Amino acid sequence: MIHPIPSGTRDVLPDEMRELRAITESIRGVFEADGYGEVATPALEYETVLRRGQGAPPAYRVFDDHGEVLALRTDMTVPIARLVATRYPTADPPLRFCYFAHAYRGVRPHRGQMREFLQAGIELVGAAGPEGTAEVLTVLCHTLDATGLRGYRIGLGDASLYPGLLRSLDIAEEARERLVATLVSRDFAGLERELGRLALADDDAELLLRVARVRGGPDVLDERPGPVADAVAGLRRVHALLAPAVAERVIFDLGLSRDLGYYTGTVFEVYDPALGEPLGGGGSYDELLGRFGRPLPAVGFALGIDRLHIALAGEEDA
Repeated sequence: MIHPIPSGTRDVLPDEMRELRAITESIRGVFEADGYGEVATPALEYETVLRRGQGAPPAYRVFDDHGEVLALRTDMTVPIARLVATRYPTADPPLRFCYFAHAYRGVRPHRGQMREFLQAGIELVGAAGPEGTAEVLTVLCHTLDATGLRGYRIGLGDASLYPGLLRSLDIAEEARERLVATLVSRDFAGLERELGRLALADDDAELLLRVARVRGGPDVLDERPGPVADAVAGLRRVHALLAPAVAERVIFDLGLSRDLGYYTGTVFEVYDPALGEPLGGGGSYDELLGRFGRPLPAVGFALGIDRLHIALAGEEDA
């Protein structure tokens, strides 16, 4: 008799669990050595809290005995923002937290992306601008190196760059949202179609297509005038702060966008040739904590442990 489990979830058996545990323990050692204290939050949060954070939409909702709507967390960034505002209302920044936790999202399950997944990550709260991003990227590289991953690269962009460019061309908000959504999925053909539906001058449409595809080394950050100048200058400052071993892992991507609404500045994703999807990512979210009552800049990242496991196995087989 076969007893099914919910779509997008899975059982983990002892051999694989030992491998996953080895990965998480190597990561935990890095987080502790770099000064990040581990926290845990409830798997269930009030849905109003998650909505205030503007993260991914909840996949699962239940009612408590008072009729309040609870939802399984979709990531750990929003719960940690809540935690900082309620448990550390007067603590001097910067605050450094790490976590190992399951999250739950309403996605169409396929290889490497599940409804229930284990994440490991950090949040650096109260460290502003390029310095905070440089620290988090450094911890990210320490973490991936400790697991034994060799071929990874980090795509680095700015969440404000492309929306700012669209606003400078007076593109309506609804159209801006559609265009950014195509960038999240790296659908450049879809981006071209969406631009074709707008009454844009040829030069403006060509500019939007060209900027979305700009990807490469530090040379792509050479002086760029106009509405992208501030974002590009911020990326140059981050690059200048990185140690060579970290900087050589970075690929600058001016069209990089992520599907979480709280990012305000630098964003990044981790890629490895052994897996066709990002292993994780992160970025800066300078407005999120203010929604919970303690305005502080912040930056962090999360890695999908299952995806990391697949990538490590793929590198071993290569």
